[in-house]
Amino acid sequence: MYALVQHLADLAADAEGRPRREVPRLGHDVSLPDQLAVMATDLLAAADDPGTLAEAAESVREVARRI
Repeated sequence: MYALVQHLADLAADAEGRPRREVPRLGHDVSLPDQLAVMATDLLAAADDPGTLAEAAESVREVARRI
């Protein structure tokens, strides 16, 4: 799940034309759903390229298949 959060953050940074930064690991993995929601919202606000959104959606589906 953390890798997905990081991937979405990277896609959002690319879409906004800013440098990629490491998403901080918080104390407990129970915070990952909240981080995922924030990254997804940021990406939706930043990305206007359908290819970027398709890549993000496929990444989410891939993680969902594993759990």
